[in-house]
Amino acid sequence: MESSSIRESIPSMELMGEVEHYHLHFPANTKIHNNSPSTTTIEELLECPVCTNSMYPPIHQCQNGHTLCSTCKIKVHNRCPTCREELGDIRSLALEKVAESLELPCKYCSLGCMELFPYYCKIKHEAVCNFRPYNCPYASSDCCIVGDISFLIAHLRNDHKVDMHSGCTFNHRYVKSDPREVENATWMLTVFHCFGQYFCLHFEAFHLGMAPVYMAFLRFMGDEREASNYCCSLEVGGNRRKLIWEGSPRSIRDSHKKVRDSHDGLIVQRSLALYFSGGDRKELKLRITGRIWKEQQNPEGGAFISNICSYA
Repeated sequence: MESSSIRESIPSMELMGEVEHYHLHFPANTKIHNNSPSTTTIEELLECPVCTNSMYPPIHQCQNGHTLCSTCKIKVHNRCPTCREELGDIRSLALEKVAESLELPCKYCSLGCMELFPYYCKIKHEAVCNFRPYNCPYASSDCCIVGDISFLIAHLRNDHKVDMHSGCTFNHRYVKSDPREVENATWMLTVFHCFGQYFCLHFEAFHLGMAPVYMAFLRFMGDEREASNYCCSLEVGGNRRKLIWEGSPRSIRDSHKKVRDSHDGLIVQRSLALYFSGGDRKELKLRITGRIWKEQQNPEGGAFISNICSYA
């Protein structure tokens, strides 16, 4: 009986030495059991007790086995936040090896992302995941609302009182009694619905260097790849003069400030804006017109043809 028992245990010991050669697939809620009645998820083991973020190499531990991330090791002045023992330079190599063997779902799986990622690639994917929620496209930096497009449309309408229009052409008039009072602030945001998509038209005044300017630009409520399927034009004019800008709308993945600071839109200097306004040039009266169209490839010739919709 003894020899039989010994023979049966030998293969198990050999396999234990080869675990590191296997790529383990653990669901996010996998439990690690020990002799105590409590259980801990693998994600909890890899969570820093100080910042609560996922830990990545180097993962540090004290002599009692308490772990924390390298960033927080500096913050706690090399003292374990759990037992107050000095941390030293001990690496938790076993925990790093466990993390290397994991594949976990994207944190946006409930929003539609069904892929699994190695632990050390997961955070990079989540930063660019197409299913991650969008930030509110309203210019105010105070708004921290995030959500999908349908949620943000309701939010813009109900909370920011944004004007909603149907159709892919627009004709808006902007009036300011004292145009010399230029502030770094948004004047107006209007949302247009066409081609089954939503577009945000921004118009605002700010200083470009020392010069006051007015700028109109368009943003697409969706990802960059989808935004590239559309084109737009913006026009402003008066006194038999016209200024035209054409391009593609920017995705709302790019922040309002990023688009504005890139000058990717129709920019009008104040002197020219007052010339367009006519009269005694003491009041700003600008009319911004434009259109949105979708270009589709011609299956016969391979060229692109414009698909322009009309008001719904």
